[in-house]
Amino acid sequence: MKSLSERVEQLAPSGIRRFFDLAGSMEDVISLGVGEPDFVTPWNVREASFAALEQGYTAYSANAGLVELRQEIRNYMHEKFAIEYQVEDEIIVTTGASEGLDLAFRTLINPGDEIIVVEPAFVSYAPLIELAGGIPVAAACRPEDGFAILPETIEAKITARTKAIIFCFPSNPTGSVMTRDQLADLALLANKHDLYVISDEIYAELSYEEEATCFATLPGMRERTIVINGFSKAFAMTGWRLGFTCAPKEITECMLKVHQYGMMCAPTLVQFAGIEALRSRHKTVPDMVRSYRQRRNYFVKALNEAGLPTHSPGGAFYAFPYIGDTGLTSEAFAEQLLLAERVAVVPGSVFGASGEGYVRASYASSIEQLQEAIHRISRFMQQLEQRTAVADRLT
Repeated sequence: MKSLSERVEQLAPSGIRRFFDLAGSMEDVISLGVGEPDFVTPWNVREASFAALEQGYTAYSANAGLVELRQEIRNYMHEKFAIEYQVEDEIIVTTGASEGLDLAFRTLINPGDEIIVVEPAFVSYAPLIELAGGIPVAAACRPEDGFAILPETIEAKITARTKAIIFCFPSNPTGSVMTRDQLADLALLANKHDLYVISDEIYAELSYEEEATCFATLPGMRERTIVINGFSKAFAMTGWRLGFTCAPKEITECMLKVHQYGMMCAPTLVQFAGIEALRSRHKTVPDMVRSYRQRRNYFVKALNEAGLPTHSPGGAFYAFPYIGDTGLTSEAFAEQLLLAERVAVVPGSVFGASGEGYVRASYASSIEQLQEAIHRISRFMQQLEQRTAVADRLT
């Protein structure tokens, strides 16, 4: 038999999946590992899909997506961020934000191009860069900076082969945010070094203290930036797999070629649901955001009281507690917590080397589940302290 793709064979499997599989084989597990809202997709959004099915909208849409949906995306970007994108040639409806990322990487990257990845980072960034023939280069955020990235950290990683920077704020996994002024410093850097920017804004609606900034609205950035967004997080539509990209015409035309051949179009019935989600967002999204903010306030405080130092995330729905003082690696901590107390979290190391010493815990669960999870985590931490005390006496 001839060999398979070396690039794929050498690709490491997802570090999250092993813990999901292990948790799935156990009973009475509280999962704080999945980056998924616990809300059901709003009824009016589901109903829009039912109505489209009843009316027979079961054919392909245009490759770039239904015109009506692209118009709603244009309206959304204008209303929320005061930025204009053309319906005909600057917006693509994708099969989830993940496909948008893949389109961006495959459009930008020539073999050997370097893409600076702001870490800790979503687990798909580096593998998708590698699959496109690029080289991911990590630029680490520091906890003392609130997990915001410093421009000098990125600049130190730039070489003649650097093509682009990718980041996500509000962040997965840290929940950190960056102010408009902080992002403006990155914009100056992109202009200075003639770099593209891929701005993953999937959590833009889930920003608690201040409105998220669309990176493309910064001076000189519209022509350099590919905005990735979608419906999974803010609209509780993870299983619908619906996303979108906004980018200058020249970039969008190239991304659309990849989308045409690889995906054809996003599912039509799902696109009708997306239209309703955007039209009704003022009625549905604020209640979810208020609930997440309440959960964040409880959960972060409780983690700190349990002995796990945790910064207060400004967005998304993740806490990123520091576990380094336990003497365990992030993977060992997550595995022992799961086996001992049936609480599933994700090792920080799967989000890049800078995530070691932390775990990601999603608070997109009910308060009751979070309270029970904290009870179990506190008990686990007490047991760790007792074992450490015994070991110290023996030595």
